[in-house]
Amino acid sequence: MSEAFIGTAIRAAAYADEAALGDLDRRTWSPLHTVQPRPEPPYAPFFDERHLPADFLVAELDGRLAGYIRLVQPTHLLSNAHVRQIQGLAVDTWARGRGVARSLLDAACERARSERARRVTLRVLGHNAPARALYSSAGFTVEGVLPGEFLLDGVYVDDVLMGKTLSSEV
Repeated sequence: MSEAFIGTAIRAAAYADEAALGDLDRRTWSPLHTVQPRPEPPYAPFFDERHLPADFLVAELDGRLAGYIRLVQPTHLLSNAHVRQIQGLAVDTWARGRGVARSLLDAACERARSERARRVTLRVLGHNAPARALYSSAGFTVEGVLPGEFLLDGVYVDDVLMGKTLSSEV
């Protein structure tokens, strides 16, 4: 699919990735990017009826699973079928700073284009400066802010809505 950096390969997720993705998701949990409490045993399955392997792209770096991105239609409405939404992005600690997140973003936009989507949107917590910088560098712009949308550890945090219009080339 995409190989933006030497040794980085992006592919569709498979059910066989479930254990590794669940482990990655738990290890990368942070109040910087999630509004959910820290996962505790017994852990919920990574894949379920709302989170299918087809929704995920995974990055492998030097043959190891390094990260994932989830790309879905934001609603089931026909009038919204031209939009894809990123609903999760995680990169393992050992792989950070090596272009994995950017490769995943580029591959997600490529997939959205191949599905004839015209826009990709996402939501990011206002205090997550590294993610916001990444998304901005990839061409996403702030399209709205829900001030104080979440109360996290006693602090009100903004929900920032970002979007990117895709080129019409398919």
